[in-house]
Amino acid sequence: MAKDRRTFSLDAPRGRAGMLSRSPQPSRDRFGRFSEAFARAMGTSGFLIGMSVFVAVWLWWNTAMPREMQFDAAENNFTLLTLILSLQASYAAPLILLAQNRQDDRDRVQIEQDRQRAERNLADTEYLAREVVALHMAMTDVSEHAVTRDVLRQELKALLESLEDSRDRDHRGEKADQP
Repeated sequence: MAKDRRTFSLDAPRGRAGMLSRSPQPSRDRFGRFSEAFARAMGTSGFLIGMSVFVAVWLWWNTAMPREMQFDAAENNFTLLTLILSLQASYAAPLILLAQNRQDDRDRVQIEQDRQRAERNLADTEYLAREVVALHMAMTDVSEHAVTRDVLRQELKALLESLEDSRDRDHRGEKADQP
């Protein structure tokens, strides 16, 4: 008799076999998308007009038609219509609330992403402001020590004048030494 040798992985749970195994549950996201579509459809003017036409036709049929053709008589206060509308409302309210909760979750995620983006933008802006200040300070230092053409011309003129003065002095000194 051969043994059933199965390889077991310790990083994954073992599945149940036999009667206890279940088919996979439908995705919660799929049901959430359905509830949002339902809530979106119920919030349209088309739905309200359609529901109003349905109720008007129902009331007209059950009051104007012969008694044999009526299925929800007015004498019974339209009991079947009341039950149908109550059933629709009992399903609509939780589906609308579920859709609102999903929207709240999306809004919360969006707000968190906006907050993180704002923090990054603030950090980038502060960094750029520091860089601009550093560049301004560097340019100020450079401009204080920079030799412009006008400054260079003035310095060269002053040097030329001092050379001419010293040459003139030397020249006068030589003339004074000669007999």
